Amino acid sequence: MKITDDKTLNQLVEMVYKSSKYQNISTELVMRIGKDEIQKRKTLKEAVKETKNKLHQVSEVYIIDQPCYKQWHETIRVACLSEDQSQIQDDCRTIMSHHASSAERLNILDIFYREIFADLPLVHTILDIACGLNPLAIPWMNLLPDTEYLAWDVFTDMIHFLNRTIPLFGIQGKAEVKDVLSIETTPMVDLALILKTLPCLEQVEKKSAIKLLNNVQAPRIIVSFPSTSLGGYSKGMVENYTKTFHGWISNEGWEYKSFEFSSELTFMINKQA
Repeated sequence: MKITDDKTLNQLVEMVYKSSKYQNISTELVMRIGKDEIQKRKTLKEAVKETKNKLHQVSEVYIIDQPCYKQWHETIRVACLSEDQSQIQDDCRTIMSHHASSAERLNILDIFYREIFADLPLVHTILDIACGLNPLAIPWMNLLPDTEYLAWDVFTDMIHFLNRTIPLFGIQGKAEVKDVLSIETTPMVDLALILKTLPCLEQVEKKSAIKLLNNVQAPRIIVSFPSTSLGGYSKGMVENYTKTFHGWISNEGWEYKSFEFSSELTFMINKQA
């Protein structure tokens, strides 16, 4: 197919949304991927299939089971009313276990943010890009009450849940539906989190990782990579991702510090150094 007209693109979007697993994904993302696939494929049916494949790679693959956002919000609300920090963390851990990316971090959560934030100046604004359920880790971040936490992801139902839930942790928060690959720039923040996201973006669009890193308006960016695949394989992943990361930033002149946790390879980029 050579021509992407509005009618064809709208047909593709309608066909993608007929599958319930994709109904809460950002229309902007579906249209951008779909438009590209229409150009590449011979038929609309093939374009729809490949659009779904890419949507699965960058988003749906991380959803372990059907989210229960209403129930999860109520659970956290009750825990926060109790002011019992242990209960709050226990409930957040349980909920984060339903998202593959945040579930992989649960075993290191007690040290992950403690070690990273120990090397940071005071943080008042945070942008969590392709956040998933990571904002539920706020109880481990020891943030000040005036902290503003911005969270971006492609799932409309998840964003609604986060908008209701983040303020329960005693900070200011705002979540938005965003197709990360389409942004030209970000708000200026003290710290940006891009956790286990860049390899997924590269699957959809080559050179998107360094493009995003340059577009993020923050003096410090936390970038991480999984040490094992979702299937549990780890051979060579740390070495490969270290090499990949160095290749992305080799021409930027940024300083960085690395942290190697048991399940996550992490880098802190300092753009101001």
